[in-house]
Formats: sequence, C-alpha cells, structure tokens
Amino acid sequence: MRKSLTDLIVRFRGLVLEYGVIAIIVHYVIFAIVIVAFWAAMRAGWRPTTAAGSVGTWTAAYLATKVTQPLRIIATLALTPLVAKLYERVTGRRAAITAQSTSDRAPPRAD
Repeated sequence: MRKSLTDLIVRFRGLVLEYGVIAIIVHYVIFAIVIVAFWAAMRAGWRPTTAAGSVGTWTAAYLATKVTQPLRIIATLALTPLVAKLYERVTGRRAAITAQSTSDRAPPRAD
C-alpha cells in the first residue's frame, strides 16, 4: 500500500509539472467537493463510527477526506488531461508551458 501511494504521488508531481496550474486547480476542486460532501453527509445525520465522530463536523469531514487522498489523486490523474484539453479548446491556448518548449524560445531582445 505504501509503495502504491508513493507511486501515485510521483505521478501527481509529474502531472503538475506537465499541466501546471490546471492540475492544481483540478486537485483542489476535487478536494473541496469531497470535504463539502462529507460535511453535508454528517450534517444530514450520517455519523462516523470512529473517534473523528466525536470532534467537530469540519474536522471529521477533513479526516474522512484525508482517508480518500489516494482516490482523489487517481481522480486528478484521470481528469486533468481532459480539463486541459477542454481549456485549450475553449481558450485556444495551451494549459501549461513545458520545460522543452521554453528552451526552444528565442532569447529576449535587448533594444
């Protein structure tokens, strides 16, 4: 289990390097959806059977969200390329500039 989580984190870092801000936004949007969903479920009457249930609802929702971190990383890995393609289609611009493309640029002119 530990090795697979480490592999996911390495893949996530590569995704951030490739897609930049888009990957971070997708990750935090998924995080926000999950934590609000856990909070709403707890407010609606679902009670966790762990020690997290005895602390505040937001704290319990945060702890439950941390448990789902591997699933959220997998969702980020799956959704980021799709969101980047959609962003490119809507705006006509690439989502991130890769290191290779920045080395291909001409140096700035000194006028």
